[in-house]
Amino acid sequence: MRVSIAYAEPTSQFWQDLELNDLATVGDALERSGVLQRFPEIDMDNQKVGIFGKVVPLDTQLAEGDRIEIYRPITADPETVPRKDDDEEE
Repeated sequence: MRVSIAYAEPTSQFWQDLELNDLATVGDALERSGVLQRFPEIDMDNQKVGIFGKVVPLDTQLAEGDRIEIYRPITADPETVPRKDDDEEE
């Protein structure tokens, strides 16, 4: 089965297509892709992964065409980011 891995940093992006066996999991794909070695700052104990925008555990079995995404932690404090009022739009 063919799947892809996506990860983005502010200054670099990683995208890789992989061919895996039909019983492969998200964790298998991440290990095989080399993304964890290329970006040692990825902490799989604390960062989330997803398939097409839906967060999933590492033991999730993959399907043909899945796109695995590694999500970076939120760096802005939501309490300090100014909110945009509906009245301000257009």
